Amino acid sequence: MSEWTLWLRNFSKAISDNGGIRASVYKLYRQNDLKDGTLVGEDQFGNKYYENTRYFFGRNRWVIYHPSVGVDYDGSMIPPDWYGWLHYKTDFAPTVKARVKYPWMMKYEKNLSGTKHQYTPYSTTVPKIIAWKPKSKSKD
Repeated sequence: MSEWTLWLRNFSKAISDNGGIRASVYKLYRQNDLKDGTLVGEDQFGNKYYENTRYFFGRNRWVIYHPSVGVDYDGSMIPPDWYGWLHYKTDFAPTVKARVKYPWMMKYEKNLSGTKHQYTPYSTTVPKIIAWKPKSKSKD
């Protein structure tokens, strides 16, 4: 089998696995990548995790974020147990072997830094450096 035939077969498999041409174009828009693989599991937020051992090590596990976030996704939307599987800290997905949970562990929350819901401490101390305010030009 020629290299061209093999490439065409893999490409058509990726198109069909992603739901056809229209869905594949949408996935290319959202993720800038088009892959085919087996579904390993889904987390409580609706993110889906895939694996394909044909791909290069380090690129053969990936996440497809829930469609409700659109293109506004970041890495903090992945729970710690799936993060460990994606980054090869464990060979077992959380669907196969659950992470050990202790009573003192907090419930997972995504990072809100850079959003309007971020934590901003209130300070009562007078700042040492005061910002410069330019004088406004008055019309004479």
